[in-house]
Amino acid sequence: MWLETSGWGLAGLIAAMALVTLATRWGGVWLMRWVPFGPRVRRFIAAMSGSVLVAVLAPVALRGDAAARLALLTTAAVLLISRRPLPAIAAGIAMAAAVRMF
Repeated sequence: MWLETSGWGLAGLIAAMALVTLATRWGGVWLMRWVPFGPRVRRFIAAMSGSVLVAVLAPVALRGDAAARLALLTTAAVLLISRRPLPAIAAGIAMAAAVRMF
């Protein structure tokens, strides 16, 4: 299968990907309207972000270079201290950038 990736072909491809992404995000919100948010569902949602973080970083721990491993340690430390994944991810990215810059 061949897609034209110049001119309007590229714009159409980007628009199609945007629509698929939008449909999956809105579809999740639409489906969750019928899920009761009891304590069990709230615990699941709270644990899910940490699980995704571990799933993304585990291959880095096994196959990454020194900068990646130091970023992983920084991410883990900030996550343990702050209990918030977004600042932990930002700190890990900053550490990897700093180590690779020097």
